[in-house]
Amino acid sequence: MDFSVYSGAPFWAALLSIIVANILLSGDNAVVIALASRNLPPHQQKKAIFWGSAAAIILRVALTVTAVQLLTLPYLKIVGAILLLYIGVQLLADSGGEEEMHGHSNIWGAIRTILVADLVMSLDNVIAVAAAAQKGPEEARLALLIIGLGLSIPLIIFGSTMLLKVMDRFPAIITLGAGLLGLLAGGMLVEDPAIKESIHAVMEDAHMLFEGTGVAIVILLGTYLKKKNASKAA
Repeated sequence: MDFSVYSGAPFWAALLSIIVANILLSGDNAVVIALASRNLPPHQQKKAIFWGSAAAIILRVALTVTAVQLLTLPYLKIVGAILLLYIGVQLLADSGGEEEMHGHSNIWGAIRTILVADLVMSLDNVIAVAAAAQKGPEEARLALLIIGLGLSIPLIIFGSTMLLKVMDRFPAIITLGAGLLGLLAGGMLVEDPAIKESIHAVMEDAHMLFEGTGVAIVILLGTYLKKKNASKAA
């Protein structure tokens, strides 16, 4: 193996590009991590954030390798959009509960939510990361992905931890975060290869319409379920 490829300027330039791209594209992922972890006790929040972030990055490496092929599959984004809407509604609906969660099952439940949401939201994001890796030496591209995305973990964890603190002081941010998932879901659905051309042929502002609808579904349905859960607990 020629280790010289790991010391040249192309390798380091590509590595920096991957780190920057992943940081810029991970804001919504940090929101999900914070939302999914907020109901856990403080000591479990740290574990959920760390392991959820680490597992999501590993999953993203695997996804990046096949991202171009995956994104061309019809109906995949539709399924992803539905999953994202469901996650947004559930996160908002659960935000009113004051009960404290205990046990490993709840930690793994939070991690599972983080993984599913990250998988769905990363379908587009990984394209930028994969493109950045292409700038590096061909024989070092897998290593670039692993190292670059791995180095991003501490920054995503930091962002999630900061959001948790902000959510404690300003609960309305939980609603905004859930609404963001609805917006992402609407944008993802309208871009699915199976329906994209047909929808854009009928309406020019399809993105705004579907994104707005996604936000409305998550906030309205999530708020309704939140109040329903609160009335049952009362």
